[in-house]
Amino acid sequence: MRKVAASKSSTETQPSSADASNSIVLKIPRVHLAALSFKESSIVLYLGVILVLLSFILGMLTNKVIFLEKQFKDVTSAVAATAPSVVPTPVPPPQFVKVDNGHLSMRGNKNAKVTIVEFSDFQCPFCKKYFDQTDGQIQDNYVKTGKVNFVYRQYPLTSIHPNAQKAAEAAECANEQNQFWNFHDQMFQNQDTWAQQSADDAENAWIGYAGQLGMDTDQFKSCIDNDKYKANVAKDTAAGDKAQVDGTPTFFINGERLTGALPFSSFQKVLDADLKK
Repeated sequence: MRKVAASKSSTETQPSSADASNSIVLKIPRVHLAALSFKESSIVLYLGVILVLLSFILGMLTNKVIFLEKQFKDVTSAVAATAPSVVPTPVPPPQFVKVDNGHLSMRGNKNAKVTIVEFSDFQCPFCKKYFDQTDGQIQDNYVKTGKVNFVYRQYPLTSIHPNAQKAAEAAECANEQNQFWNFHDQMFQNQDTWAQQSADDAENAWIGYAGQLGMDTDQFKSCIDNDKYKANVAKDTAAGDKAQVDGTPTFFINGERLTGALPFSSFQKVLDADLKK
């Protein structure tokens, strides 16, 4: 036991020739570790090369995708430029519509075989054109002869004619004093004047027309200022909407629609055909 202990002690403090041999063996792992380090470096280098190649390939693919996208956009744009535009075809309003005669005074023979209902706007320049060029001929040839009954209904285009609503109400106030048609004519004859004026100036002009017609101007002015017949105008407008009126003037001759400031011949053709039925 003690001998073994002594041998063990010498082993720890002073190496023998056998210990020297053990010392050489201990250096072998160091060489092995160096070899592993070199191998790891090779692997890192190898991975680096692969990453570079992958980056290069990815870049090429990215450029290819961008190129293809550009080509697709160019082709799409070219097709869109050459393709005909598809515009939805608007559905035309019905050619025949049953409309009633409203509430205003009528011109002509109320028992006439044919009735013309006009939806109009006192500030509308096309309504004035119809009045200037066609209305007189219809009145002379058909209304005054008792063949046709003529009805006016209000359809002010307030979105583009700022004085149209009040002009319609003023005509209602003239109707209150049995002067609708005379006032109607004055409004269209002088449209170029009052249509360009402010609301107050336009009303003063209408009061002047009422005075020329012998109307009670105080009553007339009070009627306009109090919006007395605003609801009547709204009823006419609603009736026009129901009949799909989409512009002024629009006419219904025994229910047959005519739209625009048409020449007398256009009305004559329809009127004569209806009178023969």
